[in-house]
Amino acid sequence: MMKFLLMLLFMIPLCFKKNMFWLVQMLLFMMMFLFMNLTISIMFYCNLSYMMGCDMISYGLILLSIWICSLMIMASEKLYKYIYYIEFFLFNMIFLMIMLYLTFSTMNLFMFYMFFEGSLIPTLLLIIGWGYQPERIQAGMYLLFYTLFVSLPLLMGIFYIFNEMNCMMFYFMKFYDYNLFLLYLSMILAFLVKMPMYFVHMWLPKAHVEAPVSGSMILAGIMLKLGGYGLLRVLMFMQNVACKMNFIWIIISLVGSFYISLKCLCQVDMKSLIAYSSVAHMGLVIGGIMTMNYWGYMGSYTLMIGHGLCSSGMFCLANINYERLNSRSLYMNKGMMNFMPSLSLWWFLLLSAAMAAPPSLNLIGEISLINSLVSWSWMSMIMLMMISFFSASYSLYLYSYSQHGKYNLGLYSFYTSVSREYLLLMLHWLPLNIMVLKINYFMVWF
Repeated sequence: MMKFLLMLLFMIPLCFKKNMFWLVQMLLFMMMFLFMNLTISIMFYCNLSYMMGCDMISYGLILLSIWICSLMIMASEKLYKYIYYIEFFLFNMIFLMIMLYLTFSTMNLFMFYMFFEGSLIPTLLLIIGWGYQPERIQAGMYLLFYTLFVSLPLLMGIFYIFNEMNCMMFYFMKFYDYNLFLLYLSMILAFLVKMPMYFVHMWLPKAHVEAPVSGSMILAGIMLKLGGYGLLRVLMFMQNVACKMNFIWIIISLVGSFYISLKCLCQVDMKSLIAYSSVAHMGLVIGGIMTMNYWGYMGSYTLMIGHGLCSSGMFCLANINYERLNSRSLYMNKGMMNFMPSLSLWWFLLLSAAMAAPPSLNLIGEISLINSLVSWSWMSMIMLMMISFFSASYSLYLYSYSQHGKYNLGLYSFYTSVSREYLLLMLHWLPLNIMVLKINYFMVWF
């Protein structure tokens, strides 16, 4: 695991040399394929070195991180074209990648906390530095304070655990079971805000709307997954109290996902709509993890990977439209099928993946989550039906509104898509649908 960290560290000087924009991206792709070739055991931690290692959960999420980070550089070609602080942008990207890599690969709970919080800084710089409107400062503050407010209890909880166990390794924690409500609350809240759960979700749409395309991609692709990863790790040594208390979070998540799905139908900003749809998907993931059963764990992991690729691709699509029309409003982005018919296909493919059509990973994830939630209580069927129906509704609303209808007569110049954008979308969509062929890596951990 150390060799990849060193590879990332040695990429930092490259960021400050001239004309290295695409080389850094190629190196990230190369790192991706090197990492894919690691021999990994599904059951145990492997590739151990210097308190770092990976099991199946962290392996998939590290792969996703490297992939999304390399695609972020590809999507940010506009910065390269206008030479908009690209050296600092690349440095920020690599720093973020290092933080994410360490977060997912460390086996130490305190180190995990440190890098979990550390990944906040480059994200904040992305939003404040390369965002669009002046409101990005407010969005950055929301992101910062929502996350920091619940991080202190998490730190206190970690200190308490260390005091009790004299050990911070995830692997040894599974032999403990704490039946303490306050500890449970302090350990879990930080991850629920990061996910984000309904009631504490307001920072996410704000951050997305103000962020540049790369910021939106990393937020939707990886940042929301940090919360899910933390929950999967932490609930392991709190099973006793979790079985008593988890029903609260399941109810909030299911009802919240339903409300958010309705809220999606009221949006006029494309980015805002995609951001709210992320909150709805993550509600299902929280519900699945909180049922504490096998289907729920596997389903939430699968949906996290699927949603990371799918949501990131949809933000790329919204950005392609934004670069043409300088507006993300659905009133302006009408009748795009007249201008970019081939892009309509990509809208269709990615939106159908978002509403969990086969053969995407989202479908497998949602089926598993529905299984786990219905086995937990048959009453959850009602909410799940609503969420699934409205998920399809807002996807169709976004598609039909942006692709059909009479195009805006205010357009006076226009250029169609370039091959880079099609490649970018292909690299989001292909893994999302090809990985279904190897679904046993996601679902069958025996």
